[in-house]
Amino acid sequence: MSAPAPDLELDCRDLRCPRPVIELARHLAEVPVGGVLAVVATDVAARTDVPAWCRMRGQEFLGEDAADDGAPRYLVRRLS
Repeated sequence: MSAPAPDLELDCRDLRCPRPVIELARHLAEVPVGGVLAVVATDVAARTDVPAWCRMRGQEFLGEDAADDGAPRYLVRRLS
């Protein structure tokens, strides 16, 4: 099963911890409830930070795949 197409994709490739999660929080409201936001981040901390942020904020972490250039991409479904 393939990952859902994101409603919004954030390019956080050059941002270091904690900036990818800060950008996720800043832009989540731009996605409708039930929609998917993707965070493309090369900082290795994002692999643990994004799922942890989702748990703390009551959002659904859908997993990790790769952007077109192979960079890690983290998918979040907005629940509220």
